[in-house]
Amino acid sequence: MAPQSEKKQLLHLVFGGELTTLTEVQFRDLDKLDIVGIYPDYQSALAAWKSKAQLTVDNAHMRYFIVHMHRLLDPGAL
Repeated sequence: MAPQSEKKQLLHLVFGGELTTLTEVQFRDLDKLDIVGIYPDYQSALAAWKSKAQLTVDNAHMRYFIVHMHRLLDPGAL
């Protein structure tokens, strides 16, 4: 069991890829998805997302997303 002083992990996944259109989330090629990583909190995930999004700002079809994995793993908890 984790000590009480230890911060609870709220896992977040950052990934992205090139979309087929600008109006919906449909990836052009699933084999080319960029899995940036899994982060222990939203702040870390947001920093990684910003970094990747800024690197691809010239490609309007390239999008990165943050998935709140902790919500999928434990849907009853907020």
